[in-house]
Amino acid sequence: MSIHQEITRTVPVQIVNAFVKDGAGGNPAGVVLDADRYSDDEKLLIAQKVGLSETAFVSKSETCGIRLDFFTPTKRIAHCGHATIATFSYLAELQRFGDGETSKETVDGPRKIILDRGMAYMEQLAPTYTPAANWSDKGVTLCDVLKSLGLASDDLDDRARPVLVNTGNNFIVLAVRDQATLKNITPDQDAINDISEKLDLIGYYIFTTETGDADIDATTRMFAPRYGIAEEAATGMAAGPLACVLYDFLDMKKDTFLIAQGAFMAQPSPSQIKVTLDLKDGRITGLLAGGQGKVMKNLNITL
Repeated sequence: MSIHQEITRTVPVQIVNAFVKDGAGGNPAGVVLDADRYSDDEKLLIAQKVGLSETAFVSKSETCGIRLDFFTPTKRIAHCGHATIATFSYLAELQRFGDGETSKETVDGPRKIILDRGMAYMEQLAPTYTPAANWSDKGVTLCDVLKSLGLASDDLDDRARPVLVNTGNNFIVLAVRDQATLKNITPDQDAINDISEKLDLIGYYIFTTETGDADIDATTRMFAPRYGIAEEAATGMAAGPLACVLYDFLDMKKDTFLIAQGAFMAQPSPSQIKVTLDLKDGRITGLLAGGQGKVMKNLNITL
């Protein structure tokens, strides 16, 4: 056996689409089981070879149901909504978890997970808001953000001014007036990347409440070039902040929201995310965001 053959390892990777709608669409993530054996450098290399926006690595945890590490093709990130949903949906299918509450350990601490009849939900924190007027402290203006999307002030929904929202990660959440405006956005990925670096964002979550479907509260697009994602089909970590904006700024006073995403991508992949707010005396104290996952295929990556 050659030296090359001795050091070559095969890594099985499941490709699981999270937030599928009627069993189709959704956002694909890589899921690697028994990942204790891989170093961070190897995990990054695996994520690069998988080539999806995120790959989740499942390891043993002494404090939670599992440990989850998330890597994009360019770096580690603390949390990833769709990769979490993909992972727990797959583990439920393997009967490693049944319905009920479990948890994930991450580099940013533990998060609660709820499994319920094929749906997986993940915990996010109560929202904090940073209005556009405060972005100038980091060298960013609202005009900069609009320019990076090819939008004008008249394109915005005046009921909810753009705001930076954090429920565990930073997103700019920005409302446009209708679906046509959302569809016709022309993102300047370099400009979005620069602004995302300055404000420490995952990316932009652009939405409209004009959905054409009475069951859907908002339809969205997500841009995150800082993490190697030109556009994403479903973003659970951003749907949580959006639900908070719908409740706090658009006065949609209810505790459950359905968010659509992915329909306006160059290659459409319609997705659906369910967000349930934890409310106390009319204030958001936390939330769960989730959906369904479906295994699409398996890969073997060589290290």
